[in-house]
Amino acid sequence: MKLPVGIENFGEIRTEGFYYVDKTGMIRDLLCNWGKVNLFTRPRRFGKSLNMSMLKAFFEIGCRKELFDGLEIAGETELCREYMGKFPVISISLKGVEANTFEKARSLLIKVINEEARSMQYLLESDKLTQNDKEVFSLLLKKDMDDETLCCSLREMSEFLQKHYGRKAIVLIDEYDVPLAKANEHNYYEPMVFLVRNIFEQVLKTNDSLYFAVLTGCLRVAKESIFTGLNNLNMLSVRDVEFDEYFGFTDQEVKGLLNYYGLSDIYSLVKDWYDGYQFGNTNVYCPWDVICFCKKRRVNRTQQPENYWSNTSGNDVIRHFLRKAKPVTKREIEKLIAGECVLKEIHQELTYKNLYQSIEHIWSVLFTTGYLTQRGESADGKSLWLAIPNHEIRDLFISQISEWFQETARQDGEVLEAFCEAFQNGDAAEAERCFNAYLNKAISIRDTAVKNDMKENFYHGILLGLLGFKGTWDICSNRESGDGYSDILIEIADMRIGIVIELKYPMNGNLELGCEEAMNQIESKRYAVQLSDDGMKTVLKYGIACYKKRCRVVLEKEEL
Repeated sequence: MKLPVGIENFGEIRTEGFYYVDKTGMIRDLLCNWGKVNLFTRPRRFGKSLNMSMLKAFFEIGCRKELFDGLEIAGETELCREYMGKFPVISISLKGVEANTFEKARSLLIKVINEEARSMQYLLESDKLTQNDKEVFSLLLKKDMDDETLCCSLREMSEFLQKHYGRKAIVLIDEYDVPLAKANEHNYYEPMVFLVRNIFEQVLKTNDSLYFAVLTGCLRVAKESIFTGLNNLNMLSVRDVEFDEYFGFTDQEVKGLLNYYGLSDIYSLVKDWYDGYQFGNTNVYCPWDVICFCKKRRVNRTQQPENYWSNTSGNDVIRHFLRKAKPVTKREIEKLIAGECVLKEIHQELTYKNLYQSIEHIWSVLFTTGYLTQRGESADGKSLWLAIPNHEIRDLFISQISEWFQETARQDGEVLEAFCEAFQNGDAAEAERCFNAYLNKAISIRDTAVKNDMKENFYHGILLGLLGFKGTWDICSNRESGDGYSDILIEIADMRIGIVIELKYPMNGNLELGCEEAMNQIESKRYAVQLSDDGMKTVLKYGIACYKKRCRVVLEKEEL
């Protein structure tokens, strides 16, 4: 079967030959653990939209029952007989309601309502609806909808569906909080909150035609912001035990997938990179990452894990976090990157408007959006031990820290110019002094759980970013030269100066020994050959050893 990269339609997965990890037990649990309005908050790319599509495919009148053949829910024969294909369903996604003005966002929201209403145009022919009902429904098809019609749109749909079918409607709202996030980014939060609150109140609170509703989102927005007075709201976050196995892949599910595709040999690699999230009492992998990596690995058996998360979600939250970081926060970030935990009080009910007002709020945002996960709680249950879940997210933190550090460093061009000049002039002592000064300001990599190659990559990235200040230099990273790949090669063409840099992170903190190892590698691997071939007349060979916030720089100069 094909791997479903980016496929969120349950019917398409089940009919077009895609591999499906069975999450249909969620249907049984929804019905047995009853909640009138259910809100699931999970990070991006954990299968929320696919689960919503599954719910629609099961409950909707006229459903294709064969889609569920062989799946877990099919074994619940009495439940299927009573509920499968028995309800009118309203299903919308607010994922695409993002714009830089309120007017554009409102128009996109109307378009979402228009599209769902168009799928119900048979109501215009229904003998169960009055002529007045049909005139009101016709307004839901128009692009120039007024506020009153828009706010009542979903409630009125459910009323008309109940009249037509004689059964109350199920309402599914996917990515409910996207319009609020975008409104907060573009400074029209208040009118968007007012609009969304009114739509939700109408359909979820004062609606006798509602059987039950399911909403999904990334953040749990405070009740006073959106769900005012909604006493029937069943909140189901990453901390809750109920439904904890239905978003993300469990360890057993990943083993089954890898075995199916003959990839069992990479289990430990997949676990290291993409596992580590804890939802309720269940440890889960990010499904998007597992599927993307397995698809590439099937074609290329030497394919190594990649960071797929950074390609699918904005990382502004980490940037905000770093900008607000105080010395104590920086030390906590160092602990996290090292594989340790920090104890923090988590506030799951925040409004988008106050997300970044306090550094303490940002811990909660990092937790709910999947950048951090839980590793236990305090005795009173008010605080959680937080950790970076896996190699992928740690790598993302490190790359964001490197970018942030470079942005900060480049604000002082005079100091950075002196740093680059020291390398050009062969002044190892000045280069060492400047680099130590920079490292003293940066977040360091502590000597614990992080693998040695990642530590070296961190300092490599910082140094590469600093030297990149010289726009006229030809700088290459990990370029093939001689008998291997040098860390950094630089050619200053107008002066015919070549620079080769090899970085080491000595685990014992012995900087002198680290520099000696770096210089030996430059010679044994003949890294300077490429510079000679390119016509450089002077070659400066730098061995640099870094340990936490300290470095040592040694130099060997060669005239060709």
